[in-house]
Amino acid sequence: MAVRLDSPDAFIMVYTRMVEENTYPSGLAGSLHLAVSRDGRTYRALNRNYGVLFVRGMVRADNTICPLRAETPRVLRLKNGKYLIAAKMTGENGEPVPEGAPGWAFWETADWVRFHEISMEPGISILSGMTEREKRSLLSATNHLHAADIAVIRVRSWEADFAERYWNPLHSVAVRIPNKIRAEELPFTQATVIYSDGSTDRKPVDWHTERIPHKPGEYSVGGTIIQRHYPFPLAKGYGDPVLFFWEGHWYVISTNDNLDDAGLYIRKADLPAALFAPETREHLILGLDEARGFLQSFWAPEFHVIGGQPYLLFAVSGTPWKVNCYLMRLKKHGCPADPNGWEEPVPAVLRDGRLLAWKEGAISLDMTYIEDGGRAYLVWSYREHMGTPQDTGSMLYIAETDSEHPWRLISDPVLLSRPIYGWENVNGTINNEGPNAFVHDSRIYLCYSGGDAIGYTYAVGLLSIPCGENLLDTSKWEKRCTPVMNFTTIPGEYGPGHNSFFVDEDGHLMTAYHAEDSYEHHLRCDGIRRVHFDIHGEPVFNMDEAHDLSSALREVHATVLVTAGETGENSNHSKAQPTV
Repeated sequence: MAVRLDSPDAFIMVYTRMVEENTYPSGLAGSLHLAVSRDGRTYRALNRNYGVLFVRGMVRADNTICPLRAETPRVLRLKNGKYLIAAKMTGENGEPVPEGAPGWAFWETADWVRFHEISMEPGISILSGMTEREKRSLLSATNHLHAADIAVIRVRSWEADFAERYWNPLHSVAVRIPNKIRAEELPFTQATVIYSDGSTDRKPVDWHTERIPHKPGEYSVGGTIIQRHYPFPLAKGYGDPVLFFWEGHWYVISTNDNLDDAGLYIRKADLPAALFAPETREHLILGLDEARGFLQSFWAPEFHVIGGQPYLLFAVSGTPWKVNCYLMRLKKHGCPADPNGWEEPVPAVLRDGRLLAWKEGAISLDMTYIEDGGRAYLVWSYREHMGTPQDTGSMLYIAETDSEHPWRLISDPVLLSRPIYGWENVNGTINNEGPNAFVHDSRIYLCYSGGDAIGYTYAVGLLSIPCGENLLDTSKWEKRCTPVMNFTTIPGEYGPGHNSFFVDEDGHLMTAYHAEDSYEHHLRCDGIRRVHFDIHGEPVFNMDEAHDLSSALREVHATVLVTAGETGENSNHSKAQPTV
């Protein structure tokens, strides 16, 4: 018997989790989680049982943040076929919300993947637009199962399928190779790997061309799909890693925790993986310098080409401690690993010449660069009154700059993001930092990090905007309320964050990041993995090697056509290096 597409034969549970102080604190537990069931009895958690919908905190009159959490979730299906999700708001530890804070949070979704956050202020008008039955369904008590607070709704099977494919890790399911390949095209022929959502990725193949006879005919030839191996951890005691390719060589630069974040060190190699080999030498390119006021907190160096000139963007502090952003340009024909190859560092300044963190008790750090539509922008993290009751938390600001003199802003800074969600503000961390961007399909994606920078709750968030927009118009930016990398993303990697991007020797977009190897350790370690793009063209950051390419799919075969005058001898070819 045919099954109707809209048959209601699945269930979705919306729930909060119990607080587990050492592994799942209130800022995470007080978000809404999702699980799917086919029989209404056994549920499978989505997103590895990590929160999906986080409520917004409240900005107080003194510019500090009051964190809020959700409880008592409710969900109902509206007449238009969409779903309305509601959650009662409480303080971070379950206390009543402060005066002026909204009492409920609302989201609307059509597919359990994309959620539209409805303004929390007009909640009463939302309720008044429902039927009495819908009101009773929304506000009535629900069955309590094993979670802290639960709501369950019956959904159509395809909706559950769609949610599971999106919120659970993708994995490779098949490989496609052309049926017949001419011998001269074989070295350039790649394998197309197909994933569980229908998306694909092209990977190079090491073809066994030595087995092709030197005479015309058709031959079966095997090959091994090439997958770059980056075991975690690549290096211990380094945070904020940035890899880049410059004039024939690869480099990695990072914050050096092993040396108390004192000095900027860089490594040089012929391939990305070789940067982390034990024998690869570190070069000190900027050390302690009392005359310059460079005495501590050499943080988060990044390499960017701005106006055709290569720069390092970094933060540093003198004594007393006050971190500010600096830019340092590479001399013409200078080598990045040579301390004499760099010009004098200059501070990033506002239009009037003041430091970005000119206020008493303010700091600026983690600067990055974005170029779009012929305009140049700087994005950085800014914080006031750190460690005091007036602590604003670290916030992301953006401003336009002149690519010819990128250290001086030509617009006023605009507040782009602040740690308003629970995952960004776990146990008072109030953190938005480490921005870094890439472009894909005419859209700018800006990753940043929140949570505990030296703990397992560190996580990566995502902002995006279409190319060609005015990046200073914050209404054009979309901020996801769910982090795209967290301590559940890859088993054994805790607190992934402060990531950057590079294109590897095979043309793949890769992300470099730091994480820790346990809940308890506070040793930042480097990692690298590929950024995948799903069937909707959205970036996926949870693709480990096993999911990226199953070992059962690595070996491939093809029929090779050899014509007169051709042999299989010229199988090696030089790969074009990526433009970074």
